[in-house]
Amino acid sequence: MRKEESGWPAKVKVGYGTAAATRGLHPQGLRERLIHRISELEGLDPKIHIIRISARVGERKRLTLLDEIRHRNFHIANPGKQEEKPVTTEETVTEETSGSRETQTLSKPVETEEETEENAKPETMEESAKDETNEEEEEK
Repeated sequence: MRKEESGWPAKVKVGYGTAAATRGLHPQGLRERLIHRISELEGLDPKIHIIRISARVGERKRLTLLDEIRHRNFHIANPGKQEEKPVTTEETVTEETSGSRETQTLSKPVETEEETEENAKPETMEESAKDETNEEEEEK
């Protein structure tokens, strides 16, 4: 390490630091604030601060915090998995067995028209050739 040999971490030298103006800021260029409750949002500016919700906050309180933060137009550093989930529709299926009824809820992701067009691409070259000839005939 002293001799800067390979296999050791790089020695800290002048030039490894960041600019004083950007030191400690979030990569988006905003100051990060850790929030535990709604009252801590007072005095914060959405143009200057980005919000990180504490990991110690429970789900019920987190949902109320997320609603209030979105209402005030703050950026959220850790919105959670709820933002990443696709919109689903629920269908109820009733199965009748000997003497009892069972109801199950099936959820299917909702696809937009753009997604269905992208997924509708033919799998083989023969199918794609047929599609091209059909398109040419439709244009005439």
